[in-house]
Amino acid sequence: MKDPVLPGNPPIPLILRRSARARRISLRISQLDGRVTLTMPKRLAEREALAFAETKQDWIRQHLAARGEDVIVAPGAEVPVGGKVLRVRGGQGREMQGRGVRIGPEEIFVPGPEESIGKRLAAHLREVARDRLAGACDDYAALLGRPYARITLRDTRSRWGSCTSDGGLMFSWRLIMTPPEVLDYVAAHEVAHLAQMNHSPAFWAEVTRIYGDYQAPRQWLRDHGGGLHRYRF
Repeated sequence: MKDPVLPGNPPIPLILRRSARARRISLRISQLDGRVTLTMPKRLAEREALAFAETKQDWIRQHLAARGEDVIVAPGAEVPVGGKVLRVRGGQGREMQGRGVRIGPEEIFVPGPEESIGKRLAAHLREVARDRLAGACDDYAALLGRPYARITLRDTRSRWGSCTSDGGLMFSWRLIMTPPEVLDYVAAHEVAHLAQMNHSPAFWAEVTRIYGDYQAPRQWLRDHGGGLHRYRF
């Protein structure tokens, strides 16, 4: 059976989930992919959940509009790198031959077939992110006085970074899209976990000691971080 749709212009697909724990209908809009999920008690009639969604239609549309549409990365698209929005330029002409991806002050040059530009740019940004994060982690680990074991990059959706008990650091490569001070803050945050595997006052004291005032970059991630997942490479 297909998932139901909230009628209107445009229609909004709904995902229905039944839960034995649920005592009432709840509504959630993912800031990562814009999916609208209704969680409902196991025995509740589907029509009641749909009626509930109808009453929340204005709220749903306002939140989806605030999130913005997904951006397919292709020539002409605008992509943030280091907090600055750059236009993607592709091409297969002679001037692009033998060259790799180049990040300029206003444009990103990505040679090759148009259908491969998104993947090629993502691979390049991942390597740039690795270099930036490795440098930042080296600096903060030296300030902390504790080494880390390794750095791993992923395209995570639930967190920007993590630290394992054996000193492994993991980051989302999409941090390269944020302003430099935000990437540095996340690096310092995870490095501080090498000393404090918690979020106690002692942990935040370590973050402040090696990074400084972290409130502004932390708030930037809360306000804008989810939007970075709109970019489809």
